[in-house]
Amino acid sequence: MRRLNRKKTLNLMKELDAFPKVPESYVETSASGGTVSLIAFTTIAFLTIMEFTVYRDTWMKYEYEVDKDFTSKLRINIDITVAMRCQYVGADVLDLAETMVASADGLIYEPVVFDLSPQQKEWQRVLQLIQSRLQEEHSLQDVIFKSAFKSASTALPPREDNSLQSPDACRIHGHLYVNKVAGNFHITVGKAIPHPRGHAHLAALVSHESYNFSHRIDHLSFGELIPGIINPLDGTEKIASDHNQMFQYFITVVPTKLHTYKISAETHQFSVTERERVINHAAGSHGVSGIFMKYDISSLMVTVTEEHMPFWQFLVRLCGIIGGIFSTTGILHGFGRFVAEIIFCRFRLGSYRSTSVPLPDGHTSNHLPLSTDNSTH
Repeated sequence: MRRLNRKKTLNLMKELDAFPKVPESYVETSASGGTVSLIAFTTIAFLTIMEFTVYRDTWMKYEYEVDKDFTSKLRINIDITVAMRCQYVGADVLDLAETMVASADGLIYEPVVFDLSPQQKEWQRVLQLIQSRLQEEHSLQDVIFKSAFKSASTALPPREDNSLQSPDACRIHGHLYVNKVAGNFHITVGKAIPHPRGHAHLAALVSHESYNFSHRIDHLSFGELIPGIINPLDGTEKIASDHNQMFQYFITVVPTKLHTYKISAETHQFSVTERERVINHAAGSHGVSGIFMKYDISSLMVTVTEEHMPFWQFLVRLCGIIGGIFSTTGILHGFGRFVAEIIFCRFRLGSYRSTSVPLPDGHTSNHLPLSTDNSTH
């Protein structure tokens, strides 16, 4: 009884077989079929390798939403070198929302030499080259996001030569926290003086001939400091052509949440527009000499997420490649054989042209002869 049930089950499974087997004695091989099979297998192998490369790669997904965080503080990371002595310049932040001066106590004033050493010049040249490539090919920003915390530090390398030259510049570096509203970070002549109705700088004791706002921005970023991330103003160098010159940077800051397979951080991207002009009150160009960075916070927040192709999707695409190549090559091979048979048949029919056969009564027949021997009847 058990054997009968097993036999019925086996017969049922055989009837459900969607892949019937053909005996090898019924299969005819050909040189053309072998050539097409070789091409098909080569194409499948090549496309499989390419698909596996796509599967291993990742891409960045950008999502946009309204930024609802208005209470947190905004961190500004600064590393700027000005070609003036530290006792002549002062840096502070003016909060435009509350009309108050945010103290810049977190900044360090360090006397340095403005000219770079050979190693530092090479670092600056490479950084400026990367900046130019980023402006032309925006997709490189995704590569920078993926390589965050893995690439080398983007900070200016320390000076390797022991220069005996006396310091002629001031490096202002560090970080400070401001309210998450529009503001103005500026470096100008004299130290800032607190004032109830605004702010002022003590610049009366500094002569105009000593004004020199040539500067180099080694680093400027907003939010969490992430090594490997290159910001738009990193490596910027401006040389003043006049003592009374104003440099302006109009910055739009976009809050950004970065989620990759390596890091998860909250930072800020920004875009910048530059402008510089000479202060000449007689010509109608009014203002104050210095470096002014006016920043504004965008109301949108960007979430950047690194995504990867699921394994099941890779299998589906791989099966589609294999099945599609086999089906396509089979159709093309069958169509090629059909065309070849038609052409060969026409050539064969053309070889059997009608011939005239003489009859005994003197008439001729245009029918094909039944035999091709030379015997006479």
